[in-house]
Amino acid sequence: MYKIIGADGAEYGPVTADQIRLWIAEGRANAHTKVQMLGATDWVELGSLPEFAEALASNPPYIRPSVSRPPTEPVEVPLDRDYVLNIDECISRGWELLQKNFNILFVASLIYLLIEFGIGLLGSIPFVGPVFSLANAIVVGPLVGGLFWVFIQVNRGKPARPGDVFAGFGKPFLNLLLGQIVPSLLAALCMLPAVIVGLVTLLPSVVKNQEPTPIMFIPTICVALLCVVPMIWLNVNWVFTLPLVIDKGIDFWTAMRTSWRMVQKHWWRVFAVLLLAGIVNVLGMLLCCVGVLFSVPISLGMIVHAYETIFGLEPPSGQARA
Repeated sequence: MYKIIGADGAEYGPVTADQIRLWIAEGRANAHTKVQMLGATDWVELGSLPEFAEALASNPPYIRPSVSRPPTEPVEVPLDRDYVLNIDECISRGWELLQKNFNILFVASLIYLLIEFGIGLLGSIPFVGPVFSLANAIVVGPLVGGLFWVFIQVNRGKPARPGDVFAGFGKPFLNLLLGQIVPSLLAALCMLPAVIVGLVTLLPSVVKNQEPTPIMFIPTICVALLCVVPMIWLNVNWVFTLPLVIDKGIDFWTAMRTSWRMVQKHWWRVFAVLLLAGIVNVLGMLLCCVGVLFSVPISLGMIVHAYETIFGLEPPSGQARA
């Protein structure tokens, strides 16, 4: 018979050796638990008694998993593989991911939306508004990267918490900042022909202080519609830049080239996933804007599933997950 001192400091017993083995299996006792044999005067650690060695070896102490952090060194990304991107799976997985991890994904998305909404309101203030707009341009990349990090970790069954939405404000900050700004600027350059046409057709009226007629806008609108096509093409090619930066620890330019190379293998399927994700968010906006609280995590879950499939962490369509 034995007495033990529990984690709460209270004394329990006398109990049998079988009862102590049961407590070990339940995680209520471990090798460092103080125990006293009935009739003895000294308290010893449970691990020093040979009769409990087998039970302790079969039930190692539980160690609470630490929250994962973005890698500090670059991780190699396989580029020579092909993939099967199932659009239906992206939709179902996005919904399933939110259902099974509603609290963390909802709160993480809420943090992101509140920050963006708050900065947007401050940006509308006269005179000082441009300062907040500039601040938003600086923080949005790291913020979106952190949001992707939360979704990626949850999708992989790894520990994460809503506060990890700020994970991008550490070492990956600069590459996330550039990973947001550089692709956006390069894609925006596609609209330069429309700007030039607009200046050529409208500037004479402005110089003469005349009111432009509606027909004068037609050339600019037509060129702008044509310019949208290459802009969309570039944005789709670079869509995985931020998740690659935060997940693989690579620089923004390598992430842009990696995203481009892999997306090009099945561009139309990636475009279809992004289009559906955009439609989900539009529907969320139509529901009195409250729907974005649900549409944003669903659409992000769709994109993360596509990301995992493309870069080799999700099994090909039709195969079981491990």
